[in-house]
Order: sequence, then C-alpha cells, then structure tokens
Amino acid sequence: MEEIISLLSSALFLIFIVFVFIILTSIKQVNEYQRGVKFQFGKYHKIMEPGWRIVLPVIQSWKRVDIRVSAVDVQNQEAITKDNISLHVNAVLYYRVADAKKAIIDINNYYFAVSQLAQITMRNVVGEVDLDELLSDKDRISDRIKTIVDKASDPWGIKVDSVDLKDIVLPEEMKRVIAKQAEAEREKRAVIIKAEGEVKAADNMAKAANILAKKEGALHLRTLQSVNDLASDKSNTVVFALPLEILRALERIGKV
Repeated sequence: MEEIISLLSSALFLIFIVFVFIILTSIKQVNEYQRGVKFQFGKYHKIMEPGWRIVLPVIQSWKRVDIRVSAVDVQNQEAITKDNISLHVNAVLYYRVADAKKAIIDINNYYFAVSQLAQITMRNVVGEVDLDELLSDKDRISDRIKTIVDKASDPWGIKVDSVDLKDIVLPEEMKRVIAKQAEAEREKRAVIIKAEGEVKAADNMAKAANILAKKEGALHLRTLQSVNDLASDKSNTVVFALPLEILRALERIGKV
C-alpha cells in the first residue's frame, strides 16, 4: 500500500512539474509596440494585446507583428519621363501595420510586397510627368505615389503615412543641356531687363530734354555742369569750343 501511495505521489509530482513547465513555456510576452496573431488548430483565433499571454503548445501558435512606423528605402529605379528622358530616382516610404490580422493572413511578406509596390508605382508615376514637372513639383508627385501605394496596400492591412523622393539622378549629357538652358534663360532675362531700363531711360531723357528746352539758359547751365563733372578727373581732356548761345545766335543770323 505504501508503495502504491509513493508511486502516486511521484506521478502527481511529475505531472505537476510537467504542468508548470507547460505553463512557463506557454507564456508569451507581447510588447506595447507589437500585436500577436493567435491561431488555434491552424485557424485564426484572435489578436493578442500587449502583456503576458498564454499560447498552448501544439494546440495554438502565434505570429508577432510590429505596429511601429517602418521605413522602406526604395532603391534607385531607372525610369523614363513623359518627354522620353531616362533618369534614376530613389525614395523613402514610411508605413505601419494598421490591421495585424490582414498583414499576416492576406499577404506572405508585407515588407517585401510594399517595397516592390513602391518601386513599380514610382516608375509609373515618373513616366506620367515631364522632367521639368518632376524637378519643380516633387511634393505633389510624392503625394501621388503615396495615394496609389496606400490604396493598393489597404487590403493587406498596411497604412502608408508618407513618401518622399530623395534623389533624381540625370545623365551627364542632360545636366549639360539643362545648364545651357539655364544660362540662356538668364541671358534672356538680362536682355529684357536691359531693354526695359533703356526704354525708361529714354523716356526720362525725353522729358528732361523738353524741360531744358522750355527754360531759357537751362541748356547752358547743364553744359557747364557737365564740363564741371568732367574737369573733376584730371585724366580727362575737355575741348570746349563755343557756348550754345553763340551757336544759336549764329543760327538766327543765318536764317535772316
């Protein structure tokens, strides 16, 4: 009898040890920035919230999902713009898992899928715009890429927060062409500004000439002022033949 009791005690102790071991190995920790997708007998069971959770061996299993914002580096992609210019573009995409269940069940590898989707979308969007539009309106194009990727990845439980185009690498030949174009634009603006200045100067000179012509002796005073300005520089040689009044007197005599 004592042997039976001893065997039962040993068996109970062994069962207790196995039970404690199973419980300890079944405890899973889900951090605050994570969610757990629990399966029972291979079927979806529920979402595991942060904290210590029990996952029974053999019967249950689970997948850990990070719900923090992640960055996808969209590497250099060769694209052709709407005006047939070949270039390389890269970008960075920021996304997070909005639905852990969909991210695990509906897609095999959501990180890889989002990366590939971003690459394809970026090439397609770049092909829809001209080079000038791509260079001058990067924010709008980035928003368009974000909208397309966000809509396409929504069935996977992914939320795209933003997309930023980082670099647009042009061929050397195109860089030289753009530099020549910019130089031509600057020369064009310089010629226009100079012409506008000459028009304004001519208008002011015409007004000044009219005022001087109406005032007696004004031209003589202006001539003396000009001579005085020239005389301030010793390197200038001024030849002053006759006052304007004498020339006018001779003109009147000639008319008589």
